[in-house]
Amino acid sequence: MKRRTLGDGLTVSEIGLGCMSLTGAYGTTGGPSRSDSVSLIRRAVELGVTFFDTAEVYGPFANEDILGEALEPVRDQVQIATKFGFAFAENGVEPGGLCSRPESIRRAVDHSLRRLRTDHIDLYYQHRVDPTVPIEDVAGTVKELIEAGKVSHLGLSEAAAGTIRRAHAVQPVAAVQSEFSMWWRDREQDTIPVLEELGIGLVPYSPLGKGFLTGTIDATTTFADSDFRGQTPRFQGEALEANLALVAVLNRISAEVGATPAQLALAWLLHQRPWIGPIPGTKRVERLEENTAAATVELTDAQLAELRAAADQIQIVGARYPEAQDRMVNQEAPLPGA
Repeated sequence: MKRRTLGDGLTVSEIGLGCMSLTGAYGTTGGPSRSDSVSLIRRAVELGVTFFDTAEVYGPFANEDILGEALEPVRDQVQIATKFGFAFAENGVEPGGLCSRPESIRRAVDHSLRRLRTDHIDLYYQHRVDPTVPIEDVAGTVKELIEAGKVSHLGLSEAAAGTIRRAHAVQPVAAVQSEFSMWWRDREQDTIPVLEELGIGLVPYSPLGKGFLTGTIDATTTFADSDFRGQTPRFQGEALEANLALVAVLNRISAEVGATPAQLALAWLLHQRPWIGPIPGTKRVERLEENTAAATVELTDAQLAELRAAADQIQIVGARYPEAQDRMVNQEAPLPGA
């Protein structure tokens, strides 16, 4: 698989692997067995994937541990991204909240290094902006970890444009992670222009719209009680039916180019900017193989224009998160001394 450079010199495979679902994601339980997860990750390496995404909160903790076991034999061939910033009891903050205090970050990185079985983290993201901690303090702390050799690059996840600028002024930001796909393109208006200006990469999570762009969800689909998509406005009732217009376009054009709808959606992302590196997640080897093959899908200018025109004409209905989670995204950090 070809490589692409995000920001700050970080080079990764064109398509990465988001590992959240390996310890439960759309349902809070039901991830594959540990051995199956390890096998899937190692199959990804065989397919040319070098970019793997996890977080301490996935599991919690178990996801990093599985990834560490799987990648230990090939550690020098891959790039590992993980995240800090959710609160746990040891932080003195209510579990489930946010905590990016410097002492918490320093403690978190050592725990993550141990679970990942490595001496450094290639890309260390703040998972969500902490509304109580200036981003200058966060970036400064990660800068110290970079100088100490524990971290190679700083990343931010779901941060607003002003916060990205302020962090980058303290320590170059290699990548910003955000939801971005044909189904949700708001970042084109605010974040992407800033990333282009500053030379920062974009790592889209949910590049397949939480499964929506695979063509496997329709108006009759129901979700388990533990599946958060069942509580997400855009997957409910009339909103879901309205959003299926985009899938119809994907189905038609994917047939023309000889690809699946999922491959077409990923190929569309790769064609947007050379510094965009999506991280689709899956529990299944056959889906992993399908997703990585998207890197070989070529789209003509006419096809790209048709896809964009179709997406522009379709009004996506419904919020992408339940209200409580939606309040955590695209946030500005407080100013120092505020």
